[in-house]
Amino acid sequence: MASRLSLTDFTGRSVSVVLADKTRLCDYDQYLPVLVDQLELFGAEPKKITFFIAYGTHLPQSRSESRDAYGEVFSRYRFVHHECANETLFQKMGCSSRGTVIRLRKDILQSDYLITFGAISHHYFAGYGGGRKLIFPGLGHRDAIYQNHSLFLDKKSRALSKACRPGMVKGNPLAEDLAEIESTKTADMAVHGILNSHGQVCRLLVGTNKADFLKACHLHSQHCEVRSDERYAMVAASCGGHPKDINFIQAHKAIHNAADFVADGGLLIVFARCPDGVGSKTFLPWFQMGGRDAAFERLLDAYAGNGGTALAMMEKTERVRIHLVTDLSSDLCKIIGVEKMDESLAAQKIMRHKGSLAVLPNASLLVRKCG
Repeated sequence: MASRLSLTDFTGRSVSVVLADKTRLCDYDQYLPVLVDQLELFGAEPKKITFFIAYGTHLPQSRSESRDAYGEVFSRYRFVHHECANETLFQKMGCSSRGTVIRLRKDILQSDYLITFGAISHHYFAGYGGGRKLIFPGLGHRDAIYQNHSLFLDKKSRALSKACRPGMVKGNPLAEDLAEIESTKTADMAVHGILNSHGQVCRLLVGTNKADFLKACHLHSQHCEVRSDERYAMVAASCGGHPKDINFIQAHKAIHNAADFVADGGLLIVFARCPDGVGSKTFLPWFQMGGRDAAFERLLDAYAGNGGTALAMMEKTERVRIHLVTDLSSDLCKIIGVEKMDESLAAQKIMRHKGSLAVLPNASLLVRKCG
């Protein structure tokens, strides 16, 4: 990290550092002190270093949660909690070829040096998370985020686009839109974290362009994808622990990955605690519109928060049965279309199963590739 920073004199320059929120940690408490020490070594003034928390449309964190996420740096430097609905924060930068109105934060555009720092991960419809997604949708305007996410909808098939899937960038309309938006404002330096199965950083890749981002994605994929044409009658899966199952919206990523290993009509049992509940105020209403087709038509008319996630759940529960071992209530599980199951009953069901079975200890990381 220091060798790249040494190429730049930060004297008198403003520096913006974009970080993920508590749902996508990257050992920030260990590495942010190293980053700020290097910035100051090469002339940056502490008062001119600002950290931005890239919530996207996620709910904001408390101060105590932020201290836990970012360590002692949170108490020493200025942190900005992104507000995607605050119209005054943004400057219009045109439109993408797919119609997304590009609005970026004025303060980011005015910054002398922009750094993104986050973990690379598979994303169930954007291909990959981290990297360019920290600037947008992480620091994006809400309407623009919804416009981009609406590319998840395939109008011809009246279903979710099969090209919007984890690990897919080329030919993925949503990912290609993100790449186009990125060209409007690229980071001067991007720190990509590669995580191990325990959510700890095992490698940091420092880059400056799209090729560096794709290199980090490829490295992540080498350890997190399995080629298999087989699907199983039963799959037992864990999200991989905190914060992968901090709420249902985050746990859904593991559910989505694990469901791809389940045969049609099979059973998926997922251990997803979800201590923070659903994690969104805009998710459950999609289940009260009269079914998948009605929700799809509403989204076509006006895409809104977590609509794609809701549709993805509806498509999964139409194909396979899903049981959750979770802190969520039985009533809430029923709304989502899954059955709540306690841990002992889940263990009995798994042990008594006679057909094909797959066990996924960390489904948030494992992606099935065909062929």
